[in-house]
Amino acid sequence: MTLASATEPELGGLAGKLVDLMESLGGPGAGFAIFAENLFPPLPSELFLPLAGFTASQGKMGIAEALLWTTAGSVVGALVLYFLGALIGRDRLRRIIAKIPLMKVSDYDKTEAWFAKHGTKAVFFGRVLPIFRSLISVPAGVVRMPLLTFTLLTALGSAIWNTVLVMAGYGLGNQWHRVEQYAGIMEKVVIVAVGLAIVLFVVVRVSRLRKDSRRGSHAR
Repeated sequence: MTLASATEPELGGLAGKLVDLMESLGGPGAGFAIFAENLFPPLPSELFLPLAGFTASQGKMGIAEALLWTTAGSVVGALVLYFLGALIGRDRLRRIIAKIPLMKVSDYDKTEAWFAKHGTKAVFFGRVLPIFRSLISVPAGVVRMPLLTFTLLTALGSAIWNTVLVMAGYGLGNQWHRVEQYAGIMEKVVIVAVGLAIVLFVVVRVSRLRKDSRRGSHAR
């Protein structure tokens, strides 16, 4: 019986395999799990990080090892997405946006201007937000944020987030899974906020397009 199955129903799919890997390999397995979570946001760091702390409390790895490996996994995963953004580049991204319904190239230009001004804060604080902790690396690569700056901000922000959840799992012992329940509230709030923002954007953009169409017809 694995550590996770002693207190929680058996996980299936990729998440279950990563949990098994973490329990088998200790620190490197925890690092790989968080690396995968960065590349595939649906994977729950809110599960993996407390479990890493619990695994450390059971002597499968040291707590310092758990913190080091999970932070390393976060940084490496973020760097992969950073270089993906750099590979896409500004010009290619602008061409893609121009082909997306309801989107304008000016939307991207405004976002890039905002990122140029607030990008360092976005990268740092984005590490504690579900979804954004992965996605924020892509625009950082697109605008070619200095690599050293990006890496340091990512490492610091990730270390803080990882430490909170790993230490919570370490302290709670067999009740480590409670951390996921509370952290999941933040994830739901973020998802709802993003969904509302998208709906609002679509409504406003469609409304403007209709007004522009009416003005054009009246002008004729």
